[in-house]
Parts: sequence; C-alpha cells; structure tokens
Amino acid sequence: MTAIAKPETMRPDVARAAPRAMTGREKAAIIVRLLLTEGGGLPLKALPDDLQTALTEQMGAMRSVDRATLRAVVEEFVSRLDSVGLSFPGGLERALDLLESHISPTAATRIRSQRASNANADPWERIAAFGTDRLLAVLNEESTEIGAVLLSKLAVAQAAELLGKLPGDRARRLAYGVGKTGHVQPETVRQIGLSLVGQLSAAPARAFGGVPEERVGAILNIAPALTRDEVLAGLSEDDAEFADRVRRAIFTFADIARRIEGRDVPKITRKVDQAQLVTALAAATGGDDAASAEFVLASLSQRMAATLREEMAARGAVKVKDADAAQTAIIAAIRELQEAGELALKTEEEAEA
Repeated sequence: MTAIAKPETMRPDVARAAPRAMTGREKAAIIVRLLLTEGGGLPLKALPDDLQTALTEQMGAMRSVDRATLRAVVEEFVSRLDSVGLSFPGGLERALDLLESHISPTAATRIRSQRASNANADPWERIAAFGTDRLLAVLNEESTEIGAVLLSKLAVAQAAELLGKLPGDRARRLAYGVGKTGHVQPETVRQIGLSLVGQLSAAPARAFGGVPEERVGAILNIAPALTRDEVLAGLSEDDAEFADRVRRAIFTFADIARRIEGRDVPKITRKVDQAQLVTALAAATGGDDAASAEFVLASLSQRMAATLREEMAARGAVKVKDADAAQTAIIAAIRELQEAGELALKTEEEAEA
C-alpha cells in the first residue's frame, strides 16, 4: 500500500481552518480516493460485497473536500495505523479460512454446521464462500428454480464463472430461470439460502488428505520392491487406469536421476546414514538404478564421491533385503524434504522433456 504522508506542506492559513465533521464512511472514501490518486493498489475485492457497494455509493455522493478536513482525516488514519499492533481477519468465516489448515477436519465441519444453524447469519454470504466445485454440484443437482435463485444471489463474476462451467443446455435453462426470480419473496430466498448452506455444510469431512492414488503410491514407495510389483500387478488386473495413476505417483530409487535436481542431492545424502547410502549405491548395478547411483555420485563433491566409491567397492555384494532397506531410507529422506518444502520433484512431464 502506498504510504500516506501527513500533509505538512499545506499553507498555514488553510491548516488553521476548522475541519468539517465527517462520518466514518466519508473518511473511508477520502482515504481510498487519496490512495487511488497516489497510484496505490488497493485490494478492495477482498471486502464483502456490501462494503464495496457502500464505499462506491459514498464516493459517488461526495464532491470536494477542503484541505483542512483532508489533513484531519489523514492524520487520524495515520494515527490509527501507528497504534495497531496486530489485526485479526474479522468474522467467523475469515477466521476459519485462516485456521482451516491448522485444525482438524472434524472441528472445521462442526464450526460450519453451527454457523449454518445461526438464524441471524446471512446464508448467502456463507454460500458464496464455498468452492466452485461444491457450487457446481448444487447447480447440477438442484431444480432449475433453486439454481436460478443461487445464481441471482452470487456476485456477477462468480455467477458467470459457474455458468461457464455448466453444460450448455443446463446453463441456458438456469439463465432463463434467473429472469423469472423477480417475483420470489425475500423470506423464500432466505429459506432457500438456509437450506443450501445446511446442505453444503453437512458434507462429510474427508478422513484422508490427497487423492487415493497418491496415498497408495506413498505406501508403495517404502514397500519392498517385490511387494510393490505384486500389488501393481494385481491393481492392473482389477483397474488398469487406477494402476497407471498409482505408478505415476510412485517415486523409487530408479526415479532419482530423472526427477531430482542435482543441487538437491547433498541435502538428501546429509539425511541418510552413510552406511545405508553406500549400501544403496553399491546395490545399484544395472539399468535405471545404476543411472541414479551415478547421478548421485556426480552431484556430490569429488572428494565425497571418491570416498563413497571406495566404500562401495569394499562393501561387495548386497543382499536384496539390505538393498531394499537402504534405498527405502533414501526415498524416505526425499519425501521428508519434499513435505518440508526444501525439495521439489520434477513432474513426469518435466522429467520426460
């Protein structure tokens, strides 16, 4: 936000003039107008629609403000900014948006249900906050009349986005229905809103995060190679499409050369016991495993790589069980770094490019 400077350079005779008394809305309009004049970027879209409307109407009703009043409003605004130590989101819905990733799905669902049952709350404000996918499901499943009321109560941009994602015939029927909503009584509209917000809030919380193939892939990542191959073979027989998605979600030792950046290799090796690292590299004697082993060595310092090669030669033959355990430890370290945001895997498309 553009800094607001106190108008210290105003003429003394004007600065001494008594400022006009202004309402809170008038003061807000003055500050917004001043910031826009100075070229400041204002996130006004983040405000509730009713506040955006009130601000626009207030600015439309005002004409000019004398310098003494401008000075008083700016000084009051700056003083309030200076006195603020911490701000909160304002409202239960915004608080829930802030905390949702930090509280359990069960708690979030309970809060939404309690809010939905509050007779004094505006249901349409709550409905507008639901994601596009949830609202699309309502528009596809509910009657044309209900869907038309829903679209009429949403902001124009949001309604247009939803309409554009509906099948053509359904979109046409709803658009026609919107034109028939003028006679609907306000209390009926409110009851429809309460019913919809209750329906949307009652959606069961997801017990698991992520999509199923990612969860299966994460399990198979650290399973022994023989078990992984057997499970994938069984999945291919039962559901070939799902099995293919699982294969894409799996990350194995052989994928290191394709999907890891060389600069990230030292981070990985620091998280793995050196004995396990030596075992995993020594076990990679052919194919993609060998390519990944060479990639790891090439991404380390020459001194470190030489030390590892000496230990690999001394290690000799590696049992399958020991090789699986060592390579699993490396994969676990990679996943840990990825979840911590310290490492990003290349996508399959990037790896194949």
